Amino acid sequence: MEYIDTHCHLADEAFGSSQDSVIERALHAGVSMMLQADIDSSERDAMFAVVDRHPDCLRPMLGLYPGSVGADWQDEIDKMIPWLDLRDDIVAIGEIGLDYHYGAETAREQKEALRVQLEIASVRGLPVNIHLREATADFLDVLENCKGLDLRGNMHAYSGSYETWKRLQKYGQWYLGIGGVVTFKNASLQQVVRDVPAEWLLLETDAPYLTPVPHRGTRNESAYIPLIAAKVAELKGITAEEVAQITTANARKLFQL
Repeated sequence: MEYIDTHCHLADEAFGSSQDSVIERALHAGVSMMLQADIDSSERDAMFAVVDRHPDCLRPMLGLYPGSVGADWQDEIDKMIPWLDLRDDIVAIGEIGLDYHYGAETAREQKEALRVQLEIASVRGLPVNIHLREATADFLDVLENCKGLDLRGNMHAYSGSYETWKRLQKYGQWYLGIGGVVTFKNASLQQVVRDVPAEWLLLETDAPYLTPVPHRGTRNESAYIPLIAAKVAELKGITAEEVAQITTANARKLFQL
């Protein structure tokens, strides 16, 4: 079976010198490609470095994470732009979005940075990778104001409802990133997975975060994708092979892999 991890962070300091062994374990588990989410300029060089060491199985994204948005957000985005011309392997603008979990003090800046990055994605013909946490209403408002951009993307670590996903479809083609949370006992995401057609689901880890059961509490890695796929298969009433086939095809279509 072939899988694609559509969102992970192998440049995170949690991996240290173990990056190569983590990648090797993922490949052994059937994960043929791992998409690297960008955070901001402070981590970008490290992200590109690991991608360049493994160009056969890693692909980079480019974006300003909402938690990194501050007064200098425009400068951060200006630093991003040249990479779009320097590299031909960037698969998405991400991870970008809104996050009010720790407060909404930068809500205005986050919304403006998101709007600008959605416009960049539209102009460049790239999908977006969205991080959304406790800001759904504002996210939908931004999308309403960006009508006509012909957006497509995935909702990373989706935590919303089936109804919210249906509303999103009004603004483009939106896939849902399903990760380790789906394996947690009584996770509301399980019902969403049951309800949303498999043709709109993607697999992801967010490694080193959100580790699936039975490894919850330890460092996550892409080799655990089959555990997530198995849970999705159980919830959908289909085989793990079908989940692998469908979600891999979805990822290849969205990210033009």
